[in-house]
Amino acid sequence: MRWQGGRSSSNVEDKRGMRLGPGLAAGGGLGAVVIALISMLLGADPREVLNGGGPATQQQQQPNAPPAPGQDTAYDFVSKILGSTEDVWGAEFQRQGMTYQQPKLDLFTNPVQSGCGTASAEVGPFYCPRDHKVYLDLAFFRDLRERFQAPGEFAEAYVIAHEVGHHVQSQLGITQKVEEAVSRGDPREGAEGLSVRTELQADCFAGIWASKSEQRQHWLDTGDVESALAAATAIGDDRLQREARGTVVPESFTHGTSAQRVRWFRRGMESGDLRRCDTFQASSL
Repeated sequence: MRWQGGRSSSNVEDKRGMRLGPGLAAGGGLGAVVIALISMLLGADPREVLNGGGPATQQQQQPNAPPAPGQDTAYDFVSKILGSTEDVWGAEFQRQGMTYQQPKLDLFTNPVQSGCGTASAEVGPFYCPRDHKVYLDLAFFRDLRERFQAPGEFAEAYVIAHEVGHHVQSQLGITQKVEEAVSRGDPREGAEGLSVRTELQADCFAGIWASKSEQRQHWLDTGDVESALAAATAIGDDRLQREARGTVVPESFTHGTSAQRVRWFRRGMESGDLRRCDTFQASSL
């Protein structure tokens, strides 16, 4: 993947190495309910989110100054991919008569305070619709290569594009509709649940980004798309459950099966059309 020549985003905040300072307790009351609800919508285990932060909720010190270009390859990569998503979605929203509000992306290593609560690296990359930020611990890319056997820079770019896909959902009002449906009692989890449908749509949006960015930048090499598909396959609910438990429990699905994730990413990439990414139709999955 030839990403070095792309435009860098100015929306990456480097909080690697920062620690939470003493503050108000994160657990209990309405705040805990909101954190748990959002984490379930994002596909994370709410217990991990609620337990990961301890009693701290305030971030110490200011984000690190951006490194000079070429001095931090990982930072440069994330910044270039985020910049590409800004260009693609900015143009797509403008084409439809809307304005795209760019998200921030926080790089972190230690537990981090988000608008959705305190989170540790165990939660994995996530998007918080409360503060419109993507949160990424770069150690996840190592897990992608070593634990999930899905190497390749485009696989990593897919992860970022998926989380930005959640931001697109928020910008389009989809996240708000999902939250309203949850409050009415619609099922959150399970093979046909709102969490799976939300995640698969973010995969489809990531596919749209892949298609549009290639049209704009011509940066893909042979095997790049396959690496993204390998990543989608590796983090399907069925595969993860089979590896962890030896069995598959569809009732607890949050992100969709490997086949579903690949199919929806392909649909977005092959169509480049937001209308083809409606995972909320009853028979769409």
